[in-house]
Amino acid sequence: DDDRRALGRWAAGCAMRVLPLFEATSDDVRPREAIEGIRLYARTGKRTAMLRSVAWAALAAAREVGDPVAEAAARAAGLAAATAYIHALADVNQAKHILAPPAYAAHARELAASDAIVANREIRWAIRHAPPGVRRLLCQMPARGAGRGRFAALLYQLDVGLRR
Repeated sequence: DDDRRALGRWAAGCAMRVLPLFEATSDDVRPREAIEGIRLYARTGKRTAMLRSVAWAALAAAREVGDPVAEAAARAAGLAAATAYIHALADVNQAKHILAPPAYAAHARELAASDAIVANREIRWAIRHAPPGVRRLLCQMPARGAGRGRFAALLYQLDVGLRR
């Protein structure tokens, strides 16, 4: 559970870095509430119905916002809140739950700047700031393949970097 709380803190930090990209487009508070929810979980270790609700609500905000940059930022927040519910099952989908918040943050930055270099910087930041608990959780999961598409490439880059 300590590793899961470390994951929550890290994922919240990644999502918080791009929250202003969402808030520049919308006054919807659901992504911010999701980040606050996972930060509370990281402090207390208590998974509540409220945490699940704010995670789903942030993902709904992502679907509703109508702007790709804001959508990616809101997804980072919603999926950060969902990290409290990661399972110990060793499969690639659980690995994606670990990697998705910083990958969506990088995707939001890239879309905002129309520049892959910006996304690479965000990925490097996430790797540098990942606590040992995040790396332990990820290393229990199968490694991701390269996949297809830009988002899959971001997930793969994160996966490889965190396993080093």
